[in-house]
Amino acid sequence: MEKNNSKKTTAKPVDVKNSTNNLFLNIAIFILFTLIVFMLYSIYLKLTNSKKENYLINDNQNISSIIQVEVLNGCGVGGIADRFTDFLRNNKFDVVSMGNYIRFDMDETLVIDRTGNKANALAVANALGVKRENVIQQLNNDYLLDVSIVIGRDYYTLKPLK
Repeated sequence: MEKNNSKKTTAKPVDVKNSTNNLFLNIAIFILFTLIVFMLYSIYLKLTNSKKENYLINDNQNISSIIQVEVLNGCGVGGIADRFTDFLRNNKFDVVSMGNYIRFDMDETLVIDRTGNKANALAVANALGVKRENVIQQLNNDYLLDVSIVIGRDYYTLKPLK
């Protein structure tokens, strides 16, 4: 008596739903991995180039092609920062931030150079009609902008409201 040792193998049906889910998950993993690599590379470039850029800014006092500006309300008049923001954007300045200053008792408008390139601050002051003696420097590498504007109670004498 011979026994038939061969077992019949039946092919399992392919689960299309699971294979499709696996494909989408693999694509999502690949995209996320690519984004992480790109972000790490951009952080590396930012960290390695920051010192070189600081030297160029300090040595070169030319007006930048793009001046990033922060507009702060220091007089307490509602909507004044919006008016200044609109005026600056119409005059080709990149307003990246807008808000309130730490206090509302500023008598005169200040233009603050944040990067060491006072030419940028003077260009903003000129566009607004701010006096040259109200342009100051407060260098801070933590700021990611070129110039801060603190609007004072003299806002009605400046170009955005004329």
